[in-house]
Amino acid sequence: MITPEKVISKDDVFFMSLALQEARKGLGRTSPNPCVGAVIVVDNEIVSSGYHKKAGTPHAEVHALRKAGSLAKDATIYVTLEPCNHTGRTPPCSHAIVAAGIKRVVVGLVDPNPIVNGSGNSYLRGCGIEVVSGILEKECLELNRPFIKHITTGKPFVVMKAGMSLDGRLSYQDGVTGQMTGIDSKTRVHSLRDSFDAILIGSGTLAADDPSLTTRLGANGRDPLRVVLDSFLSITLDSRILHLQSNAETLLFCSSDCNSEKRAQLEAMEGVSVRSVSLVPGQGLDLEEVLEYLGAVDVCSLLVEGGAAVHGSFLRQELVDRVMLFVAPLFAGSDGTPLLKDFRVTDRYTAPKLNNVSYEQCGADLIIQGDLF
Repeated sequence: MITPEKVISKDDVFFMSLALQEARKGLGRTSPNPCVGAVIVVDNEIVSSGYHKKAGTPHAEVHALRKAGSLAKDATIYVTLEPCNHTGRTPPCSHAIVAAGIKRVVVGLVDPNPIVNGSGNSYLRGCGIEVVSGILEKECLELNRPFIKHITTGKPFVVMKAGMSLDGRLSYQDGVTGQMTGIDSKTRVHSLRDSFDAILIGSGTLAADDPSLTTRLGANGRDPLRVVLDSFLSITLDSRILHLQSNAETLLFCSSDCNSEKRAQLEAMEGVSVRSVSLVPGQGLDLEEVLEYLGAVDVCSLLVEGGAAVHGSFLRQELVDRVMLFVAPLFAGSDGTPLLKDFRVTDRYTAPKLNNVSYEQCGADLIIQGDLF
């Protein structure tokens, strides 16, 4: 909702779109904080810009204000998320805006964080500053879906991702790895991983693929936390995931009945940790416990890469927020691994359906994306 009653201008939309570009630079790097961008404008000319780079470091507004210096006086600042009005790991941005002499603040989205939630905008208005809120609100909300899910539930935003054939197969032979999608999709997946806090797979995928779960984007890439569901620690000690030169760690979830000697060996390895969660009869590890723990260690976004049993479990328990399928234009045949295991639907009316569906061509492949539940 746009506030106050002033009609938004094309200039407001344009400069907010630039602030969104700034904010996107922080994707995958700011948790548990949101991605935020700011642009300072005087007489329709950009004076400075900035974005939040990492939790505990200055926020986007502060970066932009420092760059602007005295030019910030009587300027307009565009910020994708309501300025904070409390002291956390950094001072309140609302106070910095007032001190800089900003005369107008244009906000994309009111901060859903209960300790902010409108107080930043109210403080600025109380200081005599014009505040317009709700500019490109939908785009600003979409950018911070993981932050919003985490701040309101304590759990990460879960995206189920898979590369599959036209007949819904993850591989050509059950339990055997095999490239399904093309090189363009592979490149896209590495960029996708770069924007998530963690990637999750099951022990079956680990055994079949022996993946590294890295981004392979060079110096600018950032590897997410690697998470494996492995009830009884069947992982072999020579698995690639345990021996990476990476800037991220590997976290194994197992049951309390797992091999204690194997666990000790794994925990002695650099960059590897093991966490016990409950085992649900007939279902495997308790996924609610897994998500609660990941949220507690500031994982706001989780990319679930499979395999079929893991995808089926997450869907069955309604724990998926978004689905992203890379569909290759080929048939893999009936011997391949299906997208889902142990997930049954009785009819069209009870089948989970995607909302806000989008379709995108990626090389020869098609990306189908939508929200669930």
